[in-house]
Amino acid sequence: MLLAERAREHILKLINRTTFGKRSEKLPADQLALALEDQAVALGEAQGLQDKTDEETERYGLVPRKHRPADAQRASLPAHLPRFEVVIEPDSLECACGGALHKIGEDRSERLDIIPAQHRVMVTIRPRYACRCCTDGVHQASAPAHVVPGGLPTEALIADVLINKYCDHLPLYRQSKIFARQGIEISRATLANWVGRGIAALMPIVTRMRVDALARSRLFVDETTVKVLAPGTGKTKTGYMWVIVCDERAHGGADPPLALYTYLPGRGKMWAKQLLGAYQGILQVDAWQAYDQFGQEEGANVGVRKSYCWAHLRRKFIDAGGDAPVAQDALQRIAEIYRIEKEIRGRHAEERLAIRQKRSRPLIDKLHEWFAATSPRIMAGSATSDAMKYALKRWAGFTRFLDDGRIEIDNNTAERAIRPVTLQRKNALFAGHQLGAENWAAIASLVETCKMLDIEPYAYLSDVLARIITRSDTDAIDDLLPYNWVDTNAGQTAFEMSNLASAA
Repeated sequence: MLLAERAREHILKLINRTTFGKRSEKLPADQLALALEDQAVALGEAQGLQDKTDEETERYGLVPRKHRPADAQRASLPAHLPRFEVVIEPDSLECACGGALHKIGEDRSERLDIIPAQHRVMVTIRPRYACRCCTDGVHQASAPAHVVPGGLPTEALIADVLINKYCDHLPLYRQSKIFARQGIEISRATLANWVGRGIAALMPIVTRMRVDALARSRLFVDETTVKVLAPGTGKTKTGYMWVIVCDERAHGGADPPLALYTYLPGRGKMWAKQLLGAYQGILQVDAWQAYDQFGQEEGANVGVRKSYCWAHLRRKFIDAGGDAPVAQDALQRIAEIYRIEKEIRGRHAEERLAIRQKRSRPLIDKLHEWFAATSPRIMAGSATSDAMKYALKRWAGFTRFLDDGRIEIDNNTAERAIRPVTLQRKNALFAGHQLGAENWAAIASLVETCKMLDIEPYAYLSDVLARIITRSDTDAIDDLLPYNWVDTNAGQTAFEMSNLASAA
């Protein structure tokens, strides 16, 4: 157990250093995760060695082995997974007295197994028929439509490549090597062609999702940087991946959730205008100046009501110094408001509004009075003073959630949707072309919407690719939208399945 204890102590020291150490000693979040992963492997190794030692001592009868109820701590495995039972019988079913043993019970344990991915060849046979009595010609079924006409991949394989690249962040050159290990030589360029054709087939669905999103009454919006290779320069330029999220589940809304990603070259006013157009409704955003053109205060897009993010405001006081008395006081006051929000999450909008009016409004009114009285007494230009002025200048937007139970206190819904982009950014480093970034946004929209609906992205993409390729540009695609898609196994739409899972 000495090795295990040392591994645990090392992990605790690493976390403490990263959390409380000097700025120069802190690790980035991704590097910390990698370090903790390695330490967890070391801890597992130590526990494995300890298990082996326990088995040896038990075998020789030195010390009885302690019973460890590992199964009691293990999460139950999903019910939809197929079960393959292995029955282990005693060496003999005859008792020492000569009688026959009969079954009085059994112990059952479940362990997660895997059948490694194996590629197979789908052979399509189209017999030709002719009549012996006449010369009407040869009869043969038409060749099925495919995403890659006359090519190697099935739609299921294209879906798998898309999921590996955009959901599991596995670059195409690595996927090419995985194919090679099974003796299948497929170049990265060929895989890229498949991906491009798959995205082209799916693009009408993403376009329709954009129309649906901008028709919603409330949007969460955020953006993050992405690197894109500048043509002809050999260098990268900075673009922005914007995300629009529709999610009414926090107050029991009826509209299905969706996440829509859009690549744009910048994050200024013109790009925000291009993203949102003439949208009319509630915008949950940070206070970035690109959104100043929307809202009643500025006289443009008067049908827009902006609600600003308290998480951003809280972060400014954290950056000001958690040990600074005034900043610490502000954080405690904001924490009281967040505690109320945690209690009412999931309740209906009317109930949330009533509780906010009764409990949150008095706290926020006092906070406003305190900001107004304290800000002039703090040194101008300090981080704490700037944080208070930031809030006071935009107070109408920060308090809008008090008057509408549908509005969330922060924009964390959009920030969570940004995280998959950062993961892809770390693995791919940069997009090779602006069109590549736009394709990335399109697939991310489908994959992340599937995740929000609790449906398996591969099952959705493989089915929809096979169905959409048979339709013309004028055919309806309502049934292929992620939130309308019917799982043929369950016979229910994705949104219905999500609601059933939430209720459970």
